[in-house]
Amino acid sequence: MSVKIVLVAACALVDADGRVLLAQRPQGKPMAGLWEFPGGKIEGGEKPEQSLIRELKEELGIDVKEECLAPLTFASHSYPDFHLLMPLFVCRRWEGTVTALEGQQLAWVKPNRLRDYDMPPADVPLVSHLMALL
Repeated sequence: MSVKIVLVAACALVDADGRVLLAQRPQGKPMAGLWEFPGGKIEGGEKPEQSLIRELKEELGIDVKEECLAPLTFASHSYPDFHLLMPLFVCRRWEGTVTALEGQQLAWVKPNRLRDYDMPPADVPLVSHLMALL
């Protein structure tokens, strides 16, 4: 049985107050309404870091340098029609102002409140790693 593997890179942006940015999946997308770490699919030939730099610019209007992305952990989760592999990076430095460029809702959340937000199943196990770090 063949399983489709989907590679997605995610980023925990951490502000000066130690809060983490979550983005709400917009209506019309799978798992709409759930909160997730910003990021997106890794395109062919891209490194995860390159994917995040591109996605954070497109989705949030910020510029991130590769050396500011620190790998923390990863998710490996089976959904009904694909298997998701998702490295999670932490970023504490970027240029520009975080802005919702794709109509998504954004929330800056203290680490101990991350579990108050409904997340896709693959994102849920990442929360404990962030709480331990922050």
